[in-house]
Amino acid sequence: MKRNFSVLAGIFGSVLFSFAQQNPECPQNLSIFAEHAKNKNYDSAYEPWKMVYENCPDLHWATYHYGERILKDKIQKDPANKEQYIKTLTELYKSGPKYFPKRYTEVGSLIDIALLTNDNKLGSQEEIYDLLDQAFKKDKDAFKNPKALYLYFSTLVDLQAAGKKDLQEVFDVYDEVTAKIAEENQELAETIVKYVAKEDEGTLTAKEKQILAAARQNGENYEKISSSIDSKLGKLADCDNLIPLYQKNFDAHQNDAAWLKSAAGRMDSKDCTGDPLFVKLVEALDKIEPSASSKYYLGSLYEEQGNKSKALEFFKQSIQLESDPIKKANKLTSIASKMSKSGQKSAARNYAQQALDVNPANGTPYLIIASLYANSANECGSTTFEKRAIYWKAAEMARKAGQVDPSLKSRAAQTAASYAGRAPSKQDIFSAGMSGKTVNFSCWIGGSVKVPDL
Repeated sequence: MKRNFSVLAGIFGSVLFSFAQQNPECPQNLSIFAEHAKNKNYDSAYEPWKMVYENCPDLHWATYHYGERILKDKIQKDPANKEQYIKTLTELYKSGPKYFPKRYTEVGSLIDIALLTNDNKLGSQEEIYDLLDQAFKKDKDAFKNPKALYLYFSTLVDLQAAGKKDLQEVFDVYDEVTAKIAEENQELAETIVKYVAKEDEGTLTAKEKQILAAARQNGENYEKISSSIDSKLGKLADCDNLIPLYQKNFDAHQNDAAWLKSAAGRMDSKDCTGDPLFVKLVEALDKIEPSASSKYYLGSLYEEQGNKSKALEFFKQSIQLESDPIKKANKLTSIASKMSKSGQKSAARNYAQQALDVNPANGTPYLIIASLYANSANECGSTTFEKRAIYWKAAEMARKAGQVDPSLKSRAAQTAASYAGRAPSKQDIFSAGMSGKTVNFSCWIGGSVKVPDL
């Protein structure tokens, strides 16, 4: 029930006149508890708030906004009556959407109740999961709480471990939750990209600084839970579990394109492409629905067989067929990564750059390019200083990844710091007399880098 409101602004006005005629004590108590709550004096706010909540629940949204704070304070400070306050807060969450649907949603209410129940170690895991599952399925777009997303998936994994849920359901929810996180990160990254240039120029307004900071903070939050979700999934998604599960369900789903895409996609991401089942999945998918996905998986199949030219042919077909810019950028990024691993550096950078052209809010291609540069140090330059200077360029690419993509902030910072640490030191710059000069690269990387001034 978190909202950004201008405190007390609309509480005391003509809108309360009709309520005053019905119960003149309600507006008075509203004024009293709101003023106390505003100053975090929750003990004094409790009784007048309770009077308004019980007698005039539809008087003003402030009853719910401040009521949550007041009751959470009581839960923390009055353990003897904790259960009653939790019960009241649960009722408050349920009532918000009923009386003020423009400010509070049913999805938000379900999430708040689930988190309250979990935080206070009440209810069963089934009850918590059912609340979150209901909220997620009711409106995924409105389900934006990172902590709740993690709890949703984590609780399901625990239930599966206890034999109460199927492994397939775990995978299905994992796909949904990670797709949701990707959508949120994409949205945040697009917001960040809009302001990065102005940030570099130092021309951001105060409001734009706030927007940028909030987007980056939210991105960090999603980065943390994304990592936690992958850790929670753990070995459940390794080949030893995936292969028998998909073999068992293949006959029933061999004409289900969505299932085949999901199964082939997970096997591809977990490097299970060497198993014959992957061949069956890909061929079945390409037969019933030739698409960007099926062509991509055919490329992975030929790659597994060592036929790189045939693999690239299908990867290119996949890109040509892909109409969704985000998916196209992801495929280009994946191809760039594959080429980087096979030592095709120039081609890898080309595909990474294409990915950035399609989706500049994706930071992963920058990390791929940074790695390509760092791994080419011995190829670029005639002196040790020139060879190590390439690490400045690699660090610059890594920093860009974190700058545009908040989900990569910590990884990008660590990578950039690692590369910068391999670049010439201040002593090296001084000894070489290179302060402020430019190093040009005649290798495949091309371009140049300016040596830092001492």
